[in-house]
Amino acid sequence: MPRTIWSGAISFGLVTVPCHVVSATESHSIQFHQYHLEDMSRVRVKKICEIEDRELAQSEIGKGYEYAKDQVVAISDEDLRELPLPTAKAIEIKAFVPLESIDPIRIGEGYYLTPDGQVASKPYKLLRQALERSSKVAVAKYAWSGRERLGLLRVRGDAIVLHAMRWPDEVRDPAAVDPPHETVSDDEIEGALALMESMSRDDLDGPEFEDAYTDALAKIIEAKREDRELPEAPEPEKPAQVLDLMAALTESVQKAKASRGEDADVHEMPKKKAAKKQPAKKTAAKKTARKPRKTA
Repeated sequence: MPRTIWSGAISFGLVTVPCHVVSATESHSIQFHQYHLEDMSRVRVKKICEIEDRELAQSEIGKGYEYAKDQVVAISDEDLRELPLPTAKAIEIKAFVPLESIDPIRIGEGYYLTPDGQVASKPYKLLRQALERSSKVAVAKYAWSGRERLGLLRVRGDAIVLHAMRWPDEVRDPAAVDPPHETVSDDEIEGALALMESMSRDDLDGPEFEDAYTDALAKIIEAKREDRELPEAPEPEKPAQVLDLMAALTESVQKAKASRGEDADVHEMPKKKAAKKQPAKKTAAKKTARKPRKTA
């Protein structure tokens, strides 16, 4: 069972569901430490008091807010737990909405909510089944680590998942990245859709979705430990300059189908429309000015 991060209750109208919050994810990344390269001794970060010039134990360190240059207000963990907010000890559901109505960029880290004891089991299951049957998600407010947050509650298997959400003003306007203003033809869009169809699948199971970086890093560590030659890195393919977009899409569909063992012949790709030939303009013959006849 993962470690409990927070304990409180889900507030659903007049229904209260005591619960624990545990992390829904775990990291398998290889972790590094800092070492002195000359003798490979460990480099550690020490927390030194600027006034007493000595290293402090963790029990001597607390949080503080710099109200002015020479004035710091100490804030304890107990102060944060006793915030004058109804969401300080409860995940307060505010609304139920379709998942499609929430921009995925606002959805963050996920946590499992588990019922706290036998008394909470029935209302927990009631909320989970109601969420599942409604095909909606719950939007809630809660307060952790000294700040109030928005959260999204959804069903995953037999559990309720709480996702942290960003406030609307925390998401930058996409116009800030200056999107391209090029135009594409209908044939090029149809070609891209054909490529998407050839790459579509029903799951994310397969070697292409495995963590190759961690495996490669483990091989390098093992080779250096045994003083062996490092594995050779494959030469990365240089991206070709796309001159004909339709030709690139057609070739991409063929490669995608061939990699899946399908017929590589492409019939559904739209043919590039040839530009209509404009009728040649007739050039008017130059008129030569007639010389006036001389009269006797």
